[in-house]
Amino acid sequence: MAHISEEVPGDERGTLLLFVESQRTAIRESLAGLTAEQAASRPSASELSLSGLVKHVAGVELTWLRMAQGRADESERSPEDWADAFRLTGDETIESVQAFWDEVTAELVAFVRDLPSLDESFPLPPAPWFPENAKVSMRWMLLHLVEEFARHAGHADVIRESLDGTKAMG
Repeated sequence: MAHISEEVPGDERGTLLLFVESQRTAIRESLAGLTAEQAASRPSASELSLSGLVKHVAGVELTWLRMAQGRADESERSPEDWADAFRLTGDETIESVQAFWDEVTAELVAFVRDLPSLDESFPLPPAPWFPENAKVSMRWMLLHLVEEFARHAGHADVIRESLDGTKAMG
């Protein structure tokens, strides 16, 4: 997959896409050189694993894309299987989850590039953490993805360092 930085201009839209990509990359790089067993392990106090984090953020990106598109989210989970969003299940592999995330990323980038304006908005779903009947802009969504991915990139840093001492910043 080509890096977005090679394809987008430095305007606001391009800059936001670059910041989202930067955080995606930080999460993806946390898996470099690990076995599937290492990536699935939970070496820190957290219940999170690196492979589970990748699956989670790919699903989060799809959920926000579908909300912005006004489409149903085909990956939506019930409260009973919520934990499965944070671990590989069935025949899922790191490679299959990353390939899925590549597809979601390509779709999100194409969607954002084709928007007439980042001021376009969409409604947030009913949830205790969202104001009732709230709408957000596409700009807000991209900034939220930066926030979400950065939070999980930090988790990934701690997990990776707990695994084998590898530090994201050297």
